[in-house]
Amino acid sequence: MSYGLLVRPLLRFFDSESAHGMSLSLGSTVASTMVGQKLLGTLYRTPSLPVDAFGSRFRHPVGLAAGFDKRCEALSLWPSIGFSWTEAGGITYHPQDGNEKPRMFRADSDRALVNRMGFNNPGAVEARRSLQRTLDSGNWPRTPLAINIGCSKVAMADNQPEKDYIATLQQLWDFGDIFVINVSSPNTSGLRDLGQEERLSSLLDAINAFRSMRDSDHPILLKVSPDSHDDDIRMMVDVASSRGINGFVAVNTTVGRPEPTSTRSRRAFSEGGGLSGRPLATRSAEVIRIVHRQAGPTLPIVGVGGIDGPDAAWNAIINGATLLQLYSALVFNGPGVVKKIVRGLRSRLDKAGIQHIHEAVGMDVEF
Repeated sequence: MSYGLLVRPLLRFFDSESAHGMSLSLGSTVASTMVGQKLLGTLYRTPSLPVDAFGSRFRHPVGLAAGFDKRCEALSLWPSIGFSWTEAGGITYHPQDGNEKPRMFRADSDRALVNRMGFNNPGAVEARRSLQRTLDSGNWPRTPLAINIGCSKVAMADNQPEKDYIATLQQLWDFGDIFVINVSSPNTSGLRDLGQEERLSSLLDAINAFRSMRDSDHPILLKVSPDSHDDDIRMMVDVASSRGINGFVAVNTTVGRPEPTSTRSRRAFSEGGGLSGRPLATRSAEVIRIVHRQAGPTLPIVGVGGIDGPDAAWNAIINGATLLQLYSALVFNGPGVVKKIVRGLRSRLDKAGIQHIHEAVGMDVEF
């Protein structure tokens, strides 16, 4: 209630990126101490709804999507406000300023965001230093950490994406529990071309060669675009599955646009970049369903895109998602949305007479 009445109206006075930065800075400061973490935990603690995936136990399915904590600088905040896991990044090997500002836009009436950030991040070497500082400070999160890996613009221009992904994995391998290979962002020129059959095969072969030389292994997931043709999605699933991918993230942002419901939304939707939020929910569920049918029930899917309440979360699960992620819902609804979703899922399990969330995964999908 306080977020809707106090925080969101105040943030409307700032552009979207500035509001995001201020919220992140304030939250990470509060969560940097045990007192702050306990205070936030008291306010936002979520009920337990355990789920197992990727060799880890998650307290409930709802995690933070990539893009919110690009610099890996607020890792202790996310468990404190109720998330059961975090995906940090995306990280590229080379530091990048990203695209010119402004590059993030809100469509409040449609509960949607448009961004063309362009993988702005400090680069893999500095991200490693940040992760090490968090570890040394004793504030390392007790929840699973995924790290989103993208490709530097310079590597795309030089046609050497495999080297860039591998160099980033080398820097961050010891810190992540899960790694997400991002070939689906619309904001780096040519990146989505890496989803073509030959190029995806080459990239995943290079990653497998890297994995084979490490003493430890981590699950690696492939993030899928909602704008790909259904047959292309099936092809990517087949290529990735044949090369030992451990699961999928569905979906990234879309270059598609819905009909705006206000003048502000019309302005936001006219901007270039990827759209996230409520309008993406339908296509996200479709892609989750396609991936689940093609990959089969043994490869977990992370459902993301338009999940802003129990209904959308449940729809993602029954279409095949084992885990969920939020981004835009956190912006528009505040941290309380995590608790609301988990409670809603518990209620739906009870109504369906289901004891464990795994029984609901893909229950609407026919193979």
